[in-house]
Amino acid sequence: MQFAVLTIFPDMVTAFCGHGIIRRAIEQNKISIDCIDIRAFAKGRHRVTDDRPYGGGCGMVMKPEPLAAAIRAARRRAPNARTVLLSPQGRPFSQRLALELAAGEGLNLVCGRYEGVDDRICGRFIDYEISIGDYVLTGGELAAMVVIDAVARLIPGVLGGADSADKDSFSEDLLEHGHFTRPPEFEGEPVPAVLLSGNHEEIRRWRLEAALVRTVLKRPDLLAGRDCTAEEIAILKRWQRTVGKIIDAQSVRGAGPSPGGQ
Repeated sequence: MQFAVLTIFPDMVTAFCGHGIIRRAIEQNKISIDCIDIRAFAKGRHRVTDDRPYGGGCGMVMKPEPLAAAIRAARRRAPNARTVLLSPQGRPFSQRLALELAAGEGLNLVCGRYEGVDDRICGRFIDYEISIGDYVLTGGELAAMVVIDAVARLIPGVLGGADSADKDSFSEDLLEHGHFTRPPEFEGEPVPAVLLSGNHEEIRRWRLEAALVRTVLKRPDLLAGRDCTAEEIAILKRWQRTVGKIIDAQSVRGAGPSPGGQ
């Protein structure tokens, strides 16, 4: 898959490309990442890429001419790539959106700066606007790296295991179970015995239940919109019965009926 990052700070992206899974994916020709310096398309001795906003106001706005030229150059390199503007006004980035983007041939990631980009760029040159969260960054470079990292790991062959990405948190609208490694005991806390048993089916069941526990406690909203399997529903019903018994026991001890009870 082809990625192009359009930025006025290409060195930031170059450093990102030199480490870990991204570096190996580039070396193995699973992905390519081009840095396109927007300043190279600006005119004049100082290569200015920003100017004051019409109508007044604080800050500066990225000029449309160099941005348009840089996007056209990126599209010539990869005609079927989609052009994305990293923007706080964009569609929230998620694992599902990462899967959608990974199904394409390439991404041209436009990194805004200052107060943003001239709005005429958005209407004519941008296929998607994407936000990585409801907060403001000084530029889109970090957001572009987040998108590349999340999308690249979904491309076949980038990760070590064939199903590694399928087991990540959010891939099935569940948080991932806990992970453990050596030593078998750390500061008095042992690894769950089932993980040392060698029984693959028991380990699978433990991991599923642990993932459900984490999701219920930390992100119950994920379960609300999820079609649970029969096995998952059975686990949730078992917890429901257990919690009900605890509440009933408290009532017997004098705590009174639960709120809303008879």
